[in-house]
Amino acid sequence: MSHALTLITFVPIAGMVLILALPDSMKNASKWIAVAATIPQLLIAGYLYENFDTTTSAVQFAEKASWMPAYHISYFVGVDGISISMILLTALIMFISVFASFGINRAEKGYYAMLLMLDTGMMGVFVSLDFFLFYIFWEVMLLPMYFLIGIWGGPRREYAAIKFFLYTLLGSVLILLAMLGLYYYGATPTFDLTELAANSSHYSIGFQRIVWIALFIGFAIKIPAFPFHTWLPDAHVEAPTAISVILAGVLLKMGTYGILRVNFAVLPAASYQLAWLFLGVIGTINIVYGAMCAMAQTDYK
Repeated sequence: MSHALTLITFVPIAGMVLILALPDSMKNASKWIAVAATIPQLLIAGYLYENFDTTTSAVQFAEKASWMPAYHISYFVGVDGISISMILLTALIMFISVFASFGINRAEKGYYAMLLMLDTGMMGVFVSLDFFLFYIFWEVMLLPMYFLIGIWGGPRREYAAIKFFLYTLLGSVLILLAMLGLYYYGATPTFDLTELAANSSHYSIGFQRIVWIALFIGFAIKIPAFPFHTWLPDAHVEAPTAISVILAGVLLKMGTYGILRVNFAVLPAASYQLAWLFLGVIGTINIVYGAMCAMAQTDYK
């Protein structure tokens, strides 16, 4: 399967297009189209996981093609030990979430179309090895999640959706600025994460610290880590059950994945200097503060 990663990423988009093309008289078929779109994704994920070589740290199942050569942007996807388990997890949770969504009884076409678009965005983040492509998929997740909470959520869904949108938008702006900084001040202009990691010593330590902090805040909002966490309780409580499952099971893992994929790999010197504060101290606060919030919470969800 030479194009396995492309298929696993874009099969849900094909399902989304088919759902949107359905006449209103066949809207009940949208749930089964969503099931049909997530089954091959789960099978491909199982194939990738089963055939992944754990004896090497090299990128596997890679696909690379020139996309915007004038800006050194390529369609570059691949998996390594960091991402392979997340791909299987995403495929499994999305498959389960479709069945968990069968209780949705209004605007079903829109719901399942947004669900499959969210699926593509999440999977694209985990397979991308070009920072620009990574960022595109990161942003693709924002729109469907906003609508899934804002339209199909609970009584305070509009407030929760707008709060989620604003927090995530702030993080996206910081990640964008950091990405452009790495591009323009690198040894060579590139968005290739493997090249950026290989040439990390080119960046001065002062530059690395600034970019590391910007990236950390952007990814910490998605985790979400203290003190960037306040959007999450509202989003979790107001979101439909299946979306809460996706939030907890996949979306909140993406912040940590981004730190591992970008901060640690591309900016190792800054990671060594700043990890004790931003990961050790803030992580400890999260554990204690989270436990205290859980003790005081009355909403189980």
